[in-house]
Amino acid sequence: MDDAELAELLHLVTRRLRHGYARRLEPLGLNPGQARALRALAVEGEPLRMVRLAERLRIVPRSVTPVVDALEAAGLVRREVDPANRRSTLVRLTDAGGETLERAREARRQAAQELFAVLSPGQRDRLEGLLRTVASQFDD
Repeated sequence: MDDAELAELLHLVTRRLRHGYARRLEPLGLNPGQARALRALAVEGEPLRMVRLAERLRIVPRSVTPVVDALEAAGLVRREVDPANRRSTLVRLTDAGGETLERAREARRQAAQELFAVLSPGQRDRLEGLLRTVASQFDD
């Protein structure tokens, strides 16, 4: 198998994982981008400026506004004025956002479990090792 075929196969598998995850997020009222935003806020452990959240999500700052708007409308995040710079807005995860994030994590786990159910434990271990080797060449 050449590199292009391997890349295409990896793309197919990741696309199926994303679709399974997105399907499980729908009942939570989330899409994968919104779930990523909740994860980013939880990892930080404190409110983030909108521009910083956009950096964490690797999207342009103007694209983070509709994500935050939807999450705020659902009561999952709250906007606050940054006390250090009153022109900046902070985004804080609410208690409901933390609970929804836990449900989203479970949805992700279930999607992965379904996808990898065809592999034996040994095959999973080998796949994990191979993916860690490939991933280790990147800083992020």
